[in-house]
Amino acid sequence: MARAGGITNAVNVGIAVQADWENREFISHISLNVRRLFDFLVQFEATTKSKLASLNEKLDTLERRLELLEVQVGTATASPSLFTT
Repeated sequence: MARAGGITNAVNVGIAVQADWENREFISHISLNVRRLFDFLVQFEATTKSKLASLNEKLDTLERRLELLEVQVGTATASPSLFTT
């Protein structure tokens, strides 16, 4: 009878080891996917910041051109004789 209990105990230990192995593998996959997600988000942030900085520069240039055109139109409206020959 002691032998049967030993076999049962060995089977239970084997099952516990297998379950532990599967849990560790699952945790490893989750950890890897979290790391991949984190890496993606870091890369996305860097790319987005770069593109937004470039867009901001373009908008600044357009705003300066618009201000210049507004001044020119204001001058032309105030003094139309400057533009007639």
